[in-house]
Amino acid sequence: MITSMRTPEKYTSRYVYFDPRATVRRVLRLAFILAAFSCLLAAAGSAAVENADKPLPDKSGYNLFHPTPSGLMRELTPDRPDKAESPYTVDAGHFQLEMDVVTYTLNRSHDTRIETWNVTPVNIKLGLLNNVDLQFIFDNFLYVRTENRQAHTMATQSGLGDLTTRLKINLWGDDGGRTAFGVMPFVKFPTNTDHLGNDAVEGGVIFPLGVKLPADWDLGLETGTSFLRNEQGRGYHTEFVNMATVSHEIFGKLAGYAEFFSSVSTERGSSWVGTVDLGLTYGLTDNIQIDTGVNLGVTRSADDVNAFTGLTVRF
Repeated sequence: MITSMRTPEKYTSRYVYFDPRATVRRVLRLAFILAAFSCLLAAAGSAAVENADKPLPDKSGYNLFHPTPSGLMRELTPDRPDKAESPYTVDAGHFQLEMDVVTYTLNRSHDTRIETWNVTPVNIKLGLLNNVDLQFIFDNFLYVRTENRQAHTMATQSGLGDLTTRLKINLWGDDGGRTAFGVMPFVKFPTNTDHLGNDAVEGGVIFPLGVKLPADWDLGLETGTSFLRNEQGRGYHTEFVNMATVSHEIFGKLAGYAEFFSSVSTERGSSWVGTVDLGLTYGLTDNIQIDTGVNLGVTRSADDVNAFTGLTVRF
C-alpha cells in the first residue's frame, strides 16, 4: 500500500513554490522509464529479425474447440511466481490454473502497521488460439489488520477482492526461438467487499519480453502502463511499471530467480515503489509446478515484506 502526502489541486495564491530537487527526481524517473522502454523495443526489434529465419511448427489451425495435441504443447511457462509476466500463452483449447495457496504482506510506517493475508488468489487461463489466451484473476479472500500505534486503535477488514480480466497476445516466439514478445491489455472490475478496494474500474497494458541467454539463463523484461483512480479526489492518473528478472536451474527441476521491480506514479505527491524479489520453482510434472518466494521493499513507499507459496496446474 502506498501512502503519501498530497498538495491541493488548486492554489489560493498565484505564486507557486518551485522545488528543484523534486523536479530533478521527476526528470530522472521519466528518463529511467523512457530508457527502459527504448531498450525493450530495441531488443524486441532485433529479436524479431533473429526469429524470422527459424522454422516453427504450424499450429495455427488449433483453437478453443480444436485443442493442441499433447505432443505439440509448449513447455509450461506460467506468469508466476515473479512479478514479470511471461510472453508465452496457454496452448489453444487448454486450461491453466495459477494460484497462491496463501500470501502474507507486511507494511510498516512510523505509527502504522498493516498486515494482509490473501488466501487462494487465482488466475484462470483459457487458450483461445495458438497465440492468444484469456485470463480471469480473482483476489478471493482477503484479511487486513491495521494497527495505529499512536492512536492505540486496531481495525480489521475481511472479504472478497477485485476481478481482473486480461487478454495475452504473443507476437512472436511462442513455439521457438531465443526470444518471445507479447502484449497484454487488462481491466480491473470492482467486485470487492468490506471496502477492500477503491471501487473503481481501472486498466492498462503490459509488454513482456523473454530472452534465452547463454549457459541456460533466462531473462524476463517488462514495461507497462496502468490508468488508476486517484487516492484522493476524483480523476485518474498514470502509473509506469518496469522490471527485470533473471532465472536459472539450480538442480534438476529446481530453479531460482531474482528480480527488480519499479513502479512510478504520476499522481501528485506519490513516491517511487521499488522491490527486490527472490524465489524458487520446482516442476513436479510437465503440467504441475510449485513455487515459493519473498518480495522485499527497498523504498519507503513499498510494502516491507510479501511472502507467498503457490502452484500452477495445466489441463
